[in-house]
Amino acid sequence: MKKRTFYTLFALLGIILAGCGSGETSTGEKTEVKIGYFPNLTHVATIVALEKGFFAEAFGEDIEINAQTFNNGGVFMEGMATNAIEIGTVGPGPAMNFYLKDPSYHIISGAVNGGAVLVVRSDSDIQTVADLDGKRIAIPVIGGTQDIMLRKALQNVNLQTSDNGGTVEMISAAPADTTTLFVQKDVDGAAIPEPWAQVLESQVSGRTLLDWDEFAWGKESTSTVVVAHKELIESHPEYVEKYLQAHIKAVQFIQNEPVESQEIVVNHLKKLTGKEIDLDELAAAMENLTVTYEVNEEVIQEMATISKDAGYSNSDDLEGLIDFSFLEKVLK
Repeated sequence: MKKRTFYTLFALLGIILAGCGSGETSTGEKTEVKIGYFPNLTHVATIVALEKGFFAEAFGEDIEINAQTFNNGGVFMEGMATNAIEIGTVGPGPAMNFYLKDPSYHIISGAVNGGAVLVVRSDSDIQTVADLDGKRIAIPVIGGTQDIMLRKALQNVNLQTSDNGGTVEMISAAPADTTTLFVQKDVDGAAIPEPWAQVLESQVSGRTLLDWDEFAWGKESTSTVVVAHKELIESHPEYVEKYLQAHIKAVQFIQNEPVESQEIVVNHLKKLTGKEIDLDELAAAMENLTVTYEVNEEVIQEMATISKDAGYSNSDDLEGLIDFSFLEKVLK
């Protein structure tokens, strides 16, 4: 009941943010594009596309870019459901969970593989994943991508979360706030996206238990994807293409100009979160992910099965969720 109330409040907030207008004139001419993303390094392509003006360039001066940030995938998808946003980057976990309830959302591109780390407090006795038995682990949101990745890691050592009759308790917390949980010893560890894993290690003596290439599916883990609402796809397919043009340009820029990209992210995250992130920490965090527009469909399917087993959905049939037609067209 508490989780339902939480999402309902944010759904109402999404309606307020969306306003009374739809971003179109009375003649159906589109005047704005509403983009969503997270203040995490795994959303680096969106951050760079905004800061470098790639979105503005792709859409042109007649279209307003309305960008909003979210702290977790559940709230992001609620924002998309209430028309507060219509396209953006999110973890595949929330995207597929919402799709299985309402097939109005489609994954149209990849954004980042990896970028999530399992970190524990340095003063704990945890040396292996099996030692998480009876421990409390922070995740960004229940049902999110790191939730599913943690379940995958636990399954590998025959452990379960407490909501499935097991002994590992999951605590939902915004990644930027996890340092406080470590300091207060409210949690024993965190399954967390970058750069917040680096922040935990440098600022509160966190210790990596599973690095990005070991956690869950390792380097094959698709941790961030581009999702678009069906309404945008059907009514303005040209804007989906324009978004992907900017997205691909940002991916290529990050690959070719890593130092400038890191500086962009440090400044952008400071503006959003108020947290000072050391540039060296950010550079180290960038080593823990791969920026890409590709998607590992097999991993996403396995995520869906784990999500179903956890009770987040009644099915793991993802047919129709992934639509690469726009990406293929833009790449050509």
